[in-house]
Amino acid sequence: MTADDSFGRLDDDDYPAYTMGRAAEMLGTTQGFLRAVGEARLITPLRSAGGHRRYSRYQLRIAARARELVDQGIPIEAACRIVILEDQLEEAQRINAEYRRAAEAANPTAAT
Repeated sequence: MTADDSFGRLDDDDYPAYTMGRAAEMLGTTQGFLRAVGEARLITPLRSAGGHRRYSRYQLRIAARARELVDQGIPIEAACRIVILEDQLEEAQRINAEYRRAAEAANPTAAT
């Protein structure tokens, strides 16, 4: 991948653009917190060629949500589980909405 290719991917929410130190700084947390959410399997950072953890913007949003819950006094393992369940619920609601739109498109008179 050339430098131009990498630069073009900065708009990609899934591109692992952030080092652990930078990610922790952006979230206002510690590197230990990021390791803990990784151990709880909330996020799985990609690894650079040198083995260093790299985080995407999407992963940072997920970690930020877990941090909000931890800051409210919820244990980190429970916070991670809550975030996973919230994400699963959001995905199920998105799929249901797609099915609903497809069913209404297939039978427009039944939508009344």
